[in-house]
Amino acid sequence: MFPIIQIGPLAVQAAGLFLIASVYIGMVLTEKRASKSGLNSASLDNLILLSLFGFLAGGRLSFAITHWDSFRASPLDIFSLNASLFDLAGGLAIGFIVALVYGQRKGLAFWPTLDVLTPFFATVMVGLGLSHLASGSAFGKETSLPWGIELHGAVRHPSQVYEVAFALFILSLVGMRKPLPVAGAQFLTFLAWTAGARLFLEAFRGDSTLVFGGLRLGQILAWVVLAVAMIVL
Repeated sequence: MFPIIQIGPLAVQAAGLFLIASVYIGMVLTEKRASKSGLNSASLDNLILLSLFGFLAGGRLSFAITHWDSFRASPLDIFSLNASLFDLAGGLAIGFIVALVYGQRKGLAFWPTLDVLTPFFATVMVGLGLSHLASGSAFGKETSLPWGIELHGAVRHPSQVYEVAFALFILSLVGMRKPLPVAGAQFLTFLAWTAGARLFLEAFRGDSTLVFGGLRLGQILAWVVLAVAMIVL
C-alpha cells in the first residue's frame, strides 16, 4: 500500500488526496450534467458542499456523543484529524438531512436532482476504493490465489482492487451515460448496481462486521438497498 505520497518536501496522505480529487471531479461532472438538465449548477454545488460538511460534522459529533467518556477529559479532541474518530451512520444521516432541507428550500426536484448527482456519487465511489487501496483498509481475507497481495502479515485477496474495478465499471455504465427518460431511474440503477457489487465484494473482505451468528452486515444492508431500488424502479 502507499499511505503517503511525497510531493517535494510535502508528505500528503494518499487516501485523503484520492477522496478530495474524486469530490472535485464529481462536482465538475455534476455541473456539466446540470447545465444539460436545466438545473441550477450553483445550487447543486452548494448542496454537495453543505452535505459534505454535515456528513463530516455529524459523523464526528455522533462519535463524540456515543463515546463521550473518551472526550470528557479533553473535549478539544473532537477537532482531531484522526479519521477513525467517526460514526459513519451518524454522518450519513446528518448529511442526508442537510441535503434534503437545502434541496426543499431551493425548490430542487427530488428525483431529477438525484439523477444529476449520480456522476458525483459514482466518481466518489471510485475515490473511496482508491483511498482504501492507498491506506490498506477494507482489506481482503486470506487466499492462496496467485494474485493475492501481502498485507497485514498474510497473503490476501486484493479486495481494494476489486472495489476500484467495480466502481470504474459502474461509473462508465451508469454514471457517465445520458439521463434516462424516467426521473430517478438513473440514480436507482446506480444504487442497484452498487448494492449488487457490494454483495460480491463483501464475500472477499477480511474485516467485515458479522452479525446474527456469522452473517455479513454489509451484505444484509446491500440486499435491503438492492430490494428497495428494484421495487421503486
